[in-house]
Amino acid sequence: MISKTYYKYIWLLDLLLNSEPLTFEDICVMWEMNPVCDGPLAKRTFHEYRKGIEEMFGVVIDCDRKKNSYFVKNPEVLDENRLAQWLLRKYSIPQDFVTFNRMRDRILLEEIPLGQAFLDSIIEAMQLNVELRIDYQRYEHEQEEHLQTFHIQPYALKVYNRRWYLLGFLKEQNGLRTIALDRILALKVLTKKFSMPEDFDARKHFADVVGIYASPNLPVVNVKIRAYGVQAEYLRSTPLHKSQTEGRSKHGEFAEFTYRLCETPELFSQLLAMGDRVEVLEPETLRERMKEEVSKMGKRYV
Repeated sequence: MISKTYYKYIWLLDLLLNSEPLTFEDICVMWEMNPVCDGPLAKRTFHEYRKGIEEMFGVVIDCDRKKNSYFVKNPEVLDENRLAQWLLRKYSIPQDFVTFNRMRDRILLEEIPLGQAFLDSIIEAMQLNVELRIDYQRYEHEQEEHLQTFHIQPYALKVYNRRWYLLGFLKEQNGLRTIALDRILALKVLTKKFSMPEDFDARKHFADVVGIYASPNLPVVNVKIRAYGVQAEYLRSTPLHKSQTEGRSKHGEFAEFTYRLCETPELFSQLLAMGDRVEVLEPETLRERMKEEVSKMGKRYV
């Protein structure tokens, strides 16, 4: 899980983002009504949280000396910080928690992404640029003899489909690999330092894929699909990939979308999940693969 200290940072930041400037006394009153409260908020602790928020998000909580009240000085920095936006959306706790708790059977929240047990340690290793030793078990190998222990230089973290993934240089395989955090059985932060490649860019690494599987050996191709009925509206509002462009369409019937990306297992799964509401037009290899999979699915119900 995310640490209690991070929860407190997020709670305080969320409070000040969504209210008028507050005095320390006002903040203390709100503090005692929230679920992360574990005792009175000391002024020294409050200032430590201010510093932590600035280090974590780049957000400055300033003080209006005339009114002796606190406010967010530069909320605009959050517009460019997608991680901060995600954390605030995911972990912000309603200020009127008593009312929220009474409505818990009618306000259904999405489960927190899987694989958070080692998240703090991985982030620590990323900050220090030190290696990790990991005991790992893949889904297809549940037997004890198939457990793997390896050393990885952690480069980046990514959330996909409610799971955390770590991208890093796997020393035993001498290359970049992506591993699922929920398959980690044990993890140790080592003291061995590493240097990040100067040309590494996590966003560029995943730029041409849907999901987390990215390889320099996969070519970027044109993928063209036809979405039928309401599926076209879904894709307009939530594109399958950032490269999405719209071509031919007939109102209420279909719309065609084109992408520049790699053919990956996640792309294939996403298209299959849309069922008969989507037809793959190009490339022919992907279209044939879809036909084969649909045929195999049909045989399950004979």
